[in-house]
Amino acid sequence: MLTVQQNINLQSLNTFGMPAHAPFFSVIRSAADCEQIQQLIPEGYPVLPLGGGSNMLFTQDPHAFILKNEIKGITLVKEDEGSVWLEAGAGEVWHDFVLYCVEHGYAGIENLSLIPGTVGAAPIQNIGAYGVEVKQVIESVTYWNFDKQVFETLNNEACNFGYRDSIFKGALKGKFLVTTVLFRLSKVPHFNISYGNIKEELEQQGITDLSLKAVSDVVIHIRRTKLPDPAVIGNAGSFFKNPEVPKATYEALKANYPAIPGYVVSDTVTKIPAAWLIEQCGWKGFREGDYGVHQRQPLVLVNYGQAKGEDIYRLSERVIASVKDKFGISLEREVQII
Repeated sequence: MLTVQQNINLQSLNTFGMPAHAPFFSVIRSAADCEQIQQLIPEGYPVLPLGGGSNMLFTQDPHAFILKNEIKGITLVKEDEGSVWLEAGAGEVWHDFVLYCVEHGYAGIENLSLIPGTVGAAPIQNIGAYGVEVKQVIESVTYWNFDKQVFETLNNEACNFGYRDSIFKGALKGKFLVTTVLFRLSKVPHFNISYGNIKEELEQQGITDLSLKAVSDVVIHIRRTKLPDPAVIGNAGSFFKNPEVPKATYEALKANYPAIPGYVVSDTVTKIPAAWLIEQCGWKGFREGDYGVHQRQPLVLVNYGQAKGEDIYRLSERVIASVKDKFGISLEREVQII
């Protein structure tokens, strides 16, 4: 039975720990709930789906009907000699889904271990880490369209996946709630350990016999070493995207800053780590009152306890301005600002 609550404090439902209040709030536990809740939303009232609350910053009380997505379930849809197709409920915890796949020998997302959030948020953000993006294993995404009041399914190509981007952040923004995601995973692992320091960490631990669990465990170890736990320090993980610039721009920067790292995206585009740019501007470890930049990972802005969303947002503005001033590069926020 669906219930609608009013004036609900969202502090425990977002990883920044911001005490925003939702005027209307309901929990969606099945696809059928989408059709029912449609009848309870005031006409023309904005809708804001909420998964793990790990990619948003509340700077004010949201003027929206908050829908907490708790649609569960993992189903083996079909398989062949080399692949399996798994359909996962949008409310499944992403890391739990990764561990499920690792345990069953399904390869493709082990490098995405310990990324916060839910399965439903994964395609929206096109989450990625250590040389892997989730778009590589997504077959299709099914969602409820609030405008059309129907369920729709988009295949991989129709999702318009980009770097931390998709159609769900563009043309469909504010119009949908993901119900399930269909993944195609491999029965035969193709390990990707060249990105970051996965290979070095494996060597340090004396692991020579690669397995999905070994790679997953190393990624978990690295992330726990580099990134703060939201349960301890309020944060939303990486706050900024890594900028992609023309190759000529990167070469010009390298002439002035020989140590600047870069990763080839294409013949004409190079990706620069935002963390390096931010650190060069002196922000690493910065703290002012109850907010700041994490001491080990400059990509992460943190709430040490009583910071307000506006504090974090203003800090992000200062970081963006300083990087633009020093390097001529405009950083983009990865986190959704409410």
